[in-house]
Amino acid sequence: MRPNTTLRAWRAGKSTIGAWLSIPSAHATESLSHAGFDWLCVDMQHGIIDYADAVDMMRAISTTDTIPFVRVPWNDPSIIGKVLDAGAYGVVVPLINNRQEAERAVWAAKYPPAGGRSSGPARATLYAGADYQDHANDETALIVMIE
Repeated sequence: MRPNTTLRAWRAGKSTIGAWLSIPSAHATESLSHAGFDWLCVDMQHGIIDYADAVDMMRAISTTDTIPFVRVPWNDPSIIGKVLDAGAYGVVVPLINNRQEAERAVWAAKYPPAGGRSSGPARATLYAGADYQDHANDETALIVMIE
């Protein structure tokens, strides 16, 4: 599986530099991907980016070593799973207010036995590699926004 260099840097206590994307443009995303950021976050919570836009933007990011993250609109297992299946290497989940909501996000983002994510890595295996499901729990970041 392609390594999540951002997550590995964080685990080693290192800083990374990234940017947030709120304009649904694969061309702008590709240009920023080539600017040298460690990660880019496609923001589906605020702005006008929908799922189809997010997939095209992740395709643009995959032309580089930049790591693709997605901030989903809500703590909803269906969209968390979809963006991971599409190749997001990290999910930012907003509006987490208590332990149960955080546990729900973990359940949605991780394959069993760590969670309840269903199997269907449609694009993730193309981006990450054929062994994606064997390593996804360790290589995908889950970031909860405690609000």
